[in-house]
Amino acid sequence: MAQQSVKITANDGVHARPATVLVQEAGKYKSDITLEYNGKSVNLKSIMGIMSLGIPSGADVTFAAEGSDEDEALKAIIDVVKNQELGE
Repeated sequence: MAQQSVKITANDGVHARPATVLVQEAGKYKSDITLEYNGKSVNLKSIMGIMSLGIPSGADVTFAAEGSDEDEALKAIIDVVKNQELGE
């Protein structure tokens, strides 16, 4: 399993638009990809799951991927986070 933690720096936290971009990117990979925040873990391929976390600005979150393309998937997700200016 590959995982990486990031701090969400976007003023609005993780809201609908960036959550949609994350779901679309995660859907390109075979691996199971999760997002963990505040002790809860959700499937990154589920917009409702991501939105249910209510991730605010300043939150520390962890992305994890497990499967045949886990390293590639995790790198792509972290790139989306940085490109969408969600976190660092």
